[in-house]
Amino acid sequence: MDHDGRRDRLNHDWLRPPEGEQYHSTAPNGVTYSTGTTIVGVTTDDAAILAADQRMSLGGRFTANKNAQKVEQVHPTGAIAISGSVGPAQRLIQSLRTEANLYGVRRGEPMSLRALSQTTGHLVSGLPVAPLLAGVDQTGPQVYELDGGGSVLRDDYAAGGSGMQVAYGVLERRFDPDASTESARRTAVDAIAAASERDTASGNGVHVATITAEGVDIDGADDPEEVR
Repeated sequence: MDHDGRRDRLNHDWLRPPEGEQYHSTAPNGVTYSTGTTIVGVTTDDAAILAADQRMSLGGRFTANKNAQKVEQVHPTGAIAISGSVGPAQRLIQSLRTEANLYGVRRGEPMSLRALSQTTGHLVSGLPVAPLLAGVDQTGPQVYELDGGGSVLRDDYAAGGSGMQVAYGVLERRFDPDASTESARRTAVDAIAAASERDTASGNGVHVATITAEGVDIDGADDPEEVR
């Protein structure tokens, strides 16, 4: 698939690591920071849900942080869940917030989710980051899967990161387009919990964002049962 030619021009093998391995980046001190990660996004009739685990590792062997927040608000009714290198992910979040805020100031209204997804696609291009973007606008709830090759793919639900295969097993079995927001939230949290049981790069709890036309609500806990 040709996404404006960006995937072919970049052709960076490190954008998608071999199966079972993690995204990583090396700091000036030689330490490799990786989120490993499992992230999921789910839509309902009137809401979108994003969830992610909380583990950050050094070199894929040592858990450096057990409370990493990988779900962040970037838009009045939109949020992003990050899988990938920590530094580029943090810069991406800040850039998205700036773009969304500037658009709102200049136009007097929030950026549409489709426009936000395209902006995110341009910013992610070439980065070792593979996020999920979710939100709600006048067209309804939306979830987008993006990667450093430039792809921007919309779906009813999606998963990413090193634990995505286990997470997809839960999502495929339990996704219901007519589910309530509470039920969809439980599905997303359970997908993260299941992946954390099998994927060594995921774990230490979950952050979950519930996104509606009224805004974004993010909470987290070390025990997934506390946020289901």
